[in-house]
Amino acid sequence: MEFKHPYLPITKEIESEMLSSFGKRSLEDLFSNIPEDYRLKRDLNIPTSRTELEVAQRVQELASKNKPADTGRVFLGAGAGIHYIPSVVPALATRSEFLTSYTSYQPEISQGMLQTLFEYQSMMAELLGIDVVNSSMYDMATGLAEAVLMAARVNKKRSKFLVPDTINPVHWQVINTFAEPAGITIERVGHDQKSMLLDLADLKSKLDSQVAGVYVENPSYLGFIEPQVDEINRIVHDAGSLLVVGVDVLSLGILRPPGNYGADIIVGEGQYLGSAVSYGGPYLGVFGCRDRMKIIRQLPGRLVGMTRTSNEPYKRGFVLTLVPREQHIRREKATSNICSNQALVAVTAAVYTSTLGPEGFRHLGEIIAHRSHYAAKQLNKISGVTAPAFGASFWKEFVVRFEGDASAQLVHESLLKRDLHGGKILTEEYPEFGESMLLCVTELHGKTAIDQLVEVVRDVVTKGGGTR
Repeated sequence: MEFKHPYLPITKEIESEMLSSFGKRSLEDLFSNIPEDYRLKRDLNIPTSRTELEVAQRVQELASKNKPADTGRVFLGAGAGIHYIPSVVPALATRSEFLTSYTSYQPEISQGMLQTLFEYQSMMAELLGIDVVNSSMYDMATGLAEAVLMAARVNKKRSKFLVPDTINPVHWQVINTFAEPAGITIERVGHDQKSMLLDLADLKSKLDSQVAGVYVENPSYLGFIEPQVDEINRIVHDAGSLLVVGVDVLSLGILRPPGNYGADIIVGEGQYLGSAVSYGGPYLGVFGCRDRMKIIRQLPGRLVGMTRTSNEPYKRGFVLTLVPREQHIRREKATSNICSNQALVAVTAAVYTSTLGPEGFRHLGEIIAHRSHYAAKQLNKISGVTAPAFGASFWKEFVVRFEGDASAQLVHESLLKRDLHGGKILTEEYPEFGESMLLCVTELHGKTAIDQLVEVVRDVVTKGGGTR
């Protein structure tokens, strides 16, 4: 009797039919192009079958070797954030009606999902101080890339885009990948050597009739806050360009929203809003713009709108107001190729944001500001350490520079021995900074962990830091 696999329902008859469909008689014929020398001549070293209990115990044994990142002992940021996630957030966001929902093509049966995304858009618009927010992009990097393309579509016949040279290196690579096929040139604007702030003289010299838009980060990738935003806004708009601002959404509990200082387009990373860091994703691109039809018509992604019946008693309904993708008959005129958007992560962000509320956002911003400044102050007391290395003011992240023989790699390795994970080493990306590290301090980092970090750095720097 022929053996039938319980999980692989392919019979010999089906296998034969599949092989004959492309002119093969056996599996041996199918793999005939693979030389004998490269074929495995033995059975795979696969363990024998185990019971569910045994498998669970083995997986738990392996998992116990990992050290969780949310214990407040990991000081790594640089575009991803480890923050506390209230238990109500995953409890609501992973309900089946959210978890199994797909794109809301049929609004009459998708009112719940559409309303949730409308609430997400509304809360993000309020936080950003901007008029319109779409229902999400893939992540901040591709959101910024879409902003570059959008600026060129709004400002037709302009094919240049300016970015600060302190931009997140990953974002730099992504926007160039998007811009090159579109014929858009990305140019860097320099910074002041002491403060690291955008060099306004260099900005003015590069702003011409070909610049479609200018990008600034506030807070920057290196953590410092840009105090020149009002002047940058004036310079950019006087040149007829669009101002694009990248922002850490969590900072807006205590910092001015970009819409208040003239941003035309705003991008941000929404992973911080209730989603865990998990092997590179999923992330969430927050994307907003001003209420100008010239700009809105070029908005990528989807826009959920609310309407109501014309007569009382009024009944409201939700619908995809803007659907600019290529599959909706737009073809080459599409303003976005985003397909399966980050709806579930946007729902998570909506639950997280509504859980915190305005006071919660302000309180969280204050806690992060206090703890990150405490860490920088204690590190800066160490002879041979400068923290923050740049910027008069910062929020959450800051650059630490090590002098003498202490290398950033040695500091990192010494921290690991104490079950602490340091920040991102900047030595390769920014060799001009010397031995440096980008530290991230959030609400998860208590005084004990921060003091232990400072102690390890002091030992490495002052007690024979070793060689590079």
